Amino acid sequence: MSKRQTPEFMTRREAIRRGFLGAAGLLLTGPFRLQARSAPLNPKAKSVIQIWMWGGPSHLDTFDPKPDAGYDYCGPFNKPIQTNVDGIQIGEMLPLLAQQADKYSIIRSMTHGNNSHETASYIVQTGHEPGRLVYPCVGAVVSLFKGYDHGYKGLVPPYIVLTQPQGRFSEAGFLGPRYKPFATGGDPNQTPFAVEGIVARGISDDRQRSRRELLHDLDSLGKAMPKNPHFEQLDRCEENAYGMIFGDARKMFDLSQEKDEVREQYGRNTFGQSCLMARKLVEQGVPYVTINYRGWDTHKQHFETMRRRLPEMDRGMAALLQDLADRHLLESTIIWWSGEFGRGPKIQWEAPWNGGRSHYGKCFCAVVAGGGFKGGHVVGASDEKGLEVAERPVYPQDLIGSMYELLGIDPDGPLSNPRGLDVQVMPPAEGSGGRLKEIM
Repeated sequence: MSKRQTPEFMTRREAIRRGFLGAAGLLLTGPFRLQARSAPLNPKAKSVIQIWMWGGPSHLDTFDPKPDAGYDYCGPFNKPIQTNVDGIQIGEMLPLLAQQADKYSIIRSMTHGNNSHETASYIVQTGHEPGRLVYPCVGAVVSLFKGYDHGYKGLVPPYIVLTQPQGRFSEAGFLGPRYKPFATGGDPNQTPFAVEGIVARGISDDRQRSRRELLHDLDSLGKAMPKNPHFEQLDRCEENAYGMIFGDARKMFDLSQEKDEVREQYGRNTFGQSCLMARKLVEQGVPYVTINYRGWDTHKQHFETMRRRLPEMDRGMAALLQDLADRHLLESTIIWWSGEFGRGPKIQWEAPWNGGRSHYGKCFCAVVAGGGFKGGHVVGASDEKGLEVAERPVYPQDLIGSMYELLGIDPDGPLSNPRGLDVQVMPPAEGSGGRLKEIM
């Protein structure tokens, strides 16, 4: 066996390949360093919490109720409720959010016309239509402009997904893996919150330390080449990794430090505790957090699912808005609620759907709050049955470009990339509805 093939060398190589270094592996310096320039804008937002409604929520059942459309459209949800803003009503299953409407604005005229999960997710998350190039999503762009190359000193990566990867598009696109999110895995409602690479379920701290000592005992090649720059870099990454396992980074993900009444306010479920975790992360300066909220692809028995899901969403999202406001963080944190599309306004009562709603990209809702977005407003309108945009169409690129402006990122500026492509952050504005100046 040659020296290159010794077990000691393989231990290091395999440790990296299999993700042994965990989240700190994301801190490895890539083969390039992008120098993205923030725009000469006046940024109002420092962070984004994206509530990604995986599968697509119904606009009629949430923020654009249509009680006069009839039972085939609104189903049993035919009693919308007044919010704390005169003239704005939302779905009857969202009473807590109704009392927070002064903090957020509703966009009732979102549109892109695509009914495929993968393609619609790409459009809504990047603001670009599919083509030859795969563009990065908003989180990756924010990580580029607000991450390590621009003064971010956080203990965890600048782009976090709670908890599972979204999986329907390439988050980093042509920016490459350096700008992919760190997906935590685990469940923040469980004790401990088993964050990937930081907390291993069933493995004690003593056992983790013993494993590290064994790794060092086996690393004879590293000991023989103590000044090798490649090994030194790996050693630094290992220190970062174990610093996350045993140090302050671990505390960032420890919700047991929160008061019980606070945890109850958010709801003791995965979504509610993800909202609390997101607040905790932006409080520590993390620029971008996505809550990947699954379970909204309701082709069958839609209303049975909504009676479970909507109260959960109502509680967690309302608590997040109030908590951020109480801590004076809402003014610097954008909340972005949206799925890849809405759901069909016309209910499919027939078998096998039994009261389901289909995919619907022609007209749907988004909600924004904080970070420079005004609260208590409605942008655009759908028609009387929620089938078409009736006023002020808003395309994903309009919403995303507006968020970039509030973050101090020039949406019309160049997007640095390792391939040297001559591209700008957002596509040209021709054909779009325009940025959301009415609520900025």
